Amino acid sequence: MPGAKPDRLMLIEERRRAIVEVLRAEGRVVVAELAKRFRASQVTIRKDIEALHASGKIHRTHGGALPAQESALEDRTLVEKEKLYRREKIQIAGAAAQMVSEGQVVILDSGTTTTAIARALRNHRDLTVITNAVNIAAELAGSSLEVILTGGTLRKNSFSLVGPIAEDTLRRLNADILFLGVDGFDVHYGLSTPNLLEAKVNRVMMEVARTIVAVCDSSKFGRRSLSLIAPPSAVHRVITDRNASKKELAQLRKAGIEITQVPAARNVSSAGRLSHASARAQQ
Repeated sequence: MPGAKPDRLMLIEERRRAIVEVLRAEGRVVVAELAKRFRASQVTIRKDIEALHASGKIHRTHGGALPAQESALEDRTLVEKEKLYRREKIQIAGAAAQMVSEGQVVILDSGTTTTAIARALRNHRDLTVITNAVNIAAELAGSSLEVILTGGTLRKNSFSLVGPIAEDTLRRLNADILFLGVDGFDVHYGLSTPNLLEAKVNRVMMEVARTIVAVCDSSKFGRRSLSLIAPPSAVHRVITDRNASKKELAQLRKAGIEITQVPAARNVSSAGRLSHASARAQQ
């Protein structure tokens, strides 16, 4: 029939648009789950993913896809970042909180993963938190923790304080541990962020902390943002999820960096509910 081919093409385009929407909402997609959701074969879904990858709309991975690689200049708002990888960030925050002991001084830089860590630390006792993030300070305002806000110039995208005032405040302090969130983590290049002033504040944080822990979900690996914060060798530990590249993590371990992996979320139903792998986190 003359109309059969156009109808079929339209259905393909609709499905591909739907795949992009699911990816946007859930942070990652898996071929097997998409096949069930759209009642299509895995071969068909792989072709869809390949086509979307070729057009730059998504980033193809083994067994599924991730959001398209961000440009080095892209600087998402905190609200936008909050929607991505929520389950992983909560898991990472729990692992980070387990590293903290009573009487310690902790630095939290700005970001959604470090905000999750702040929430996980609320019930700790005898703890001092230093942060350049206004939202983290507000998050901890009603807790028993002592909170030191650096001061500085407000970055509206991230609710963070940057500039000479923030840097000078940090240089007068010392901390036991820094939890550093990043926008990009390339195992050859290092840790990076889209904002030059944020990178400078992060470097000072690293100077005054005894232990430096990078906290980032697997989507951050292999990415390079505009401004380098530090090389991978400056980090003592990385907390990430189980979807991080085994090859890249092996390189970090070879460099003497400790790795903690937490369960990663995956799609489990057409309603978009999330679950995580049952294997316990390993260090």
